[in-house]
Amino acid sequence: MTETVPDRISCDPRSPFFDQAALERGVGIRFKGAQRRDVEEYCLSEGWIRVALGKKTDRHGRPLTIKLSGPVEAWFERPVAGAGEETAEA
Repeated sequence: MTETVPDRISCDPRSPFFDQAALERGVGIRFKGAQRRDVEEYCLSEGWIRVALGKKTDRHGRPLTIKLSGPVEAWFERPVAGAGEETAEA
């Protein structure tokens, strides 16, 4: 896995943009200068995020979301497992 954050990720396993490996590392999101922890899906290139609309759900029990547009920044919160482990040669 690379250090580059994917352009688009969704937390919904049914979505084609679901990426389990990236989500396990943790993806931090900053939207309009404020760090957000309630993001369901984001797209860096298009500049939007989707967040849950309170506790409301659709008829299938999935949370209703709203799409917010603006500048989006994303980063990995944890490094790749095994990366940074160097053996000392002595």
